[in-house]
Amino acid sequence: MEQAKRKIKIAIVGCGCRGRSLIRLMLDLETYDIVAVCDNYEDKAEDAAKRVVEGGGEKPLIYTDYIKLYEEVKPEVVYVATSWETHVRVSIDALKRGLAVAMEVGGAHNFEELQELVEVYEQTKTPFMFMENCCYGENELLATSLVRNGKFGEIVWCHGAYRHDLRGEVASGDVNRHYRLNHYLNRNCENYPTHEFGPIAKIIGINRGNRMVSLVSRSSKAAGMKDFVNGSDKYAHLRDKEFKQGDVFETIITCENGEMVSLKLDTTLPFYYSREFTVRGTRGGYNQDCNCVVFSGEEDGIPSAEARVKFFNNAGKYKEYLPEIWQNPGRMVDLGHGGMDAFLFMSFADCYLNGKEMPIDVYDAAAWMAITYLSEKSVLENRIVEVPDFTKGAYKVRPIKDVVEFPVIEK
Repeated sequence: MEQAKRKIKIAIVGCGCRGRSLIRLMLDLETYDIVAVCDNYEDKAEDAAKRVVEGGGEKPLIYTDYIKLYEEVKPEVVYVATSWETHVRVSIDALKRGLAVAMEVGGAHNFEELQELVEVYEQTKTPFMFMENCCYGENELLATSLVRNGKFGEIVWCHGAYRHDLRGEVASGDVNRHYRLNHYLNRNCENYPTHEFGPIAKIIGINRGNRMVSLVSRSSKAAGMKDFVNGSDKYAHLRDKEFKQGDVFETIITCENGEMVSLKLDTTLPFYYSREFTVRGTRGGYNQDCNCVVFSGEEDGIPSAEARVKFFNNAGKYKEYLPEIWQNPGRMVDLGHGGMDAFLFMSFADCYLNGKEMPIDVYDAAAWMAITYLSEKSVLENRIVEVPDFTKGAYKVRPIKDVVEFPVIEK
């Protein structure tokens, strides 16, 4: 990534946990000048402004009306970290005013909002990037590099998950004024698909020579939240509520080039965090839970218990395949999610300031976010559903666009 030439005047719209947590990162990168902050809740916006000052920045302007912010401040870039219900609309309104957008992840509610997002981008050509940090993860990029170097052969099957015990966060939604509670009470879907699917989509070329054709979803019963709130007087006010979100929600995606992708949302049962990122090809594969790489023939004749020991955490042997940013990440690992956040915001700044194509674009955002409403439809109607092509056929000729450059290893 090229060194930034100057600071970007950025406004943060959405000062919840994610929006406020990235203030330190933006200031530490010395690439962003936070000129305004906005949230429906004034105290959250004020807290964000306080954090900017504490981090060494000038006190930003404070707003509770993002349209007013857009028209009065006119920042170069808007970082959108609002609720899942609103981040597409907030982004559209910025693009219409010529303000570049860095939009946070989440799921979409319907086809129409995504179609409008794509159309507004196509009309304005205002820079837009979908801020999926897992696409910059060390494990995800190691696996991608091995794929690009042909080490795994032809990719056949991939799996991703968001296994994260969020029972406390969901149950505290009314107190913390967080949107997840409302979703878990009223929807049953793959509500947070892009951590799972984003890195996989990049590997198999979704929107770039490949596309999702259809998906089918299935859900377990919703018992985890009920048991959780019944076990604590703190959440007694939720005991009469019925949660719709299934405890384990699985989705199978079929792709035009023949790959199958498995996704799993698992956020209301006790267990350790994992994205279960897995890539399987004709010559080998990678699994994140054991951080292991296995090539064809290596496992022959080894009993399964011994194989687990042999291959466990062996990915370090393949560090030469890591992209440059992960060869010596330095202090970036301390700036959020082990380095992913820093590299994500560095990438956005590099592309914005140097007029480069954004590596995770509006078509990626639309396709990946569509999984949410399509999965909801699949479960409600108990059927396979078709996945729309937001590129209108252009995916057939669009070249692969990785988020970084990978080393070419001759072996």
